[in-house]
Amino acid sequence: MTARIGVVTFPGSLDDRDTQRAIRVAGAEPVALWHKDKDLKQVDAVVLCGGFSYGDYLRAGAIARFSPVMDTVIDQAKAGLPVLGICNGFQILTEAHLLPGGMLGNDHLHFICRDQKLRVENADTAWTTDYEAGQEIHIPLKNMDGRYVADQRTLDELEAEGRVAFRYVDFNPNGSLNDIAGITNEAGNVVGLMPHPEHAVESLIGTGRTDGLPFFTSILKKLVNA
Repeated sequence: MTARIGVVTFPGSLDDRDTQRAIRVAGAEPVALWHKDKDLKQVDAVVLCGGFSYGDYLRAGAIARFSPVMDTVIDQAKAGLPVLGICNGFQILTEAHLLPGGMLGNDHLHFICRDQKLRVENADTAWTTDYEAGQEIHIPLKNMDGRYVADQRTLDELEAEGRVAFRYVDFNPNGSLNDIAGITNEAGNVVGLMPHPEHAVESLIGTGRTDGLPFFTSILKKLVNA
């Protein structure tokens, strides 16, 4: 049976089609989910894609967090459903308290769009097992509110528990504390990051590399072997 991975579209989502394509390239079946629906259509995993949900009013992700679909996503994520939040999706995950901390505007106050080098810090999550810890990859990055922040106690816990999933290398593009580009929850089924792996799954687009594809092959292997 083919693994089914849902991709949630909110008003203002930009990367839902790209994410669906990345899932298809990896060998899974993408399933379109609408923000007003509580039914996840029996998917095996969920991706909250990038964009500017509800125009990023109030705070990025603050309104999307209250969309009907998120009630189900939150409940099922707590029960073990794999969830990946990319950029705006990461912001939504922090607003929903599925991941700790929060996202603020970039410290230079400008939108940034660049190919970004990352280091894989945790290769044991549901979304990162096809990487190796310490591996350096290049993933496109595009955001205005990408600065990850948390209180010192939370930062210390993330570091001590190995829950920093990705870290910016050579250049911190938005002022994120501890150069954090992505984190995971304690169980490892929920991961959020600011860069866009869905834009790096084919050599003809994005960085010209396929460094983002292992996100989607990792979850596929986990679901198939579950």
